[in-house]
Amino acid sequence: MTEPLRVVIADDQALVRAGFQMILTAKGIDVVAEAADGTDAVDAVRRTRPDVVLMDIRMPELDGLEATRRILTGAAGEPRVIMLTTFDLDHYVYAALTAGASGFLLKDVTPEHLVAAVRMVRSGDALLAPAITRRLVERFTRRDPDPPAAHRDLATLTPRELEVLRLLAEGLSNAELAGRLHLSEATVKSHVARILAKLGLRDRVQAVVLAYRAGLINPMA
Repeated sequence: MTEPLRVVIADDQALVRAGFQMILTAKGIDVVAEAADGTDAVDAVRRTRPDVVLMDIRMPELDGLEATRRILTGAAGEPRVIMLTTFDLDHYVYAALTAGASGFLLKDVTPEHLVAAVRMVRSGDALLAPAITRRLVERFTRRDPDPPAAHRDLATLTPRELEVLRLLAEGLSNAELAGRLHLSEATVKSHVARILAKLGLRDRVQAVVLAYRAGLINPMA
């Protein structure tokens, strides 16, 4: 039997934590801890070893960005982090994505979308579907030039893998990639896995960020 999905909720607003906890628990997702600031969030993650962390950006003591960095510099088996924000183009969200977060949600997310997002990142995918994510990356990559190392890493990719990376950065799902390239979804998944491994990336979000920073996608297109 599959073990229940384990989640930590970190937000300085008690009502937000309570609401998210109620939604997730009703769907059989185990909320193993709550935290009201970043320091408590880091401690809770180390203590409970969850699959997913819902992390507010703006918290006292230690903000969600620094808490995310500390969590994601741990040992293997670290959780996926979803950032929570009230601002859809917050520069802190972009910084969190580059630090390894697997996506972000607005706090007014619907219950259905919240549950789907938590399950999605636990399975190893990333929150790339909303057009807002692309706008976020487009906006902030223009201010944040990438060091030359990232460009050198791209030289390890085959022409097909570069093509997959470009399309992935446009927000295409595996099914859409398969249709565009006339490949099976299994083959697309293999290409994506090899891209992430070669570039040393956590997930699709980081691949999108790198593609923009390396100039594979024209933000003005």
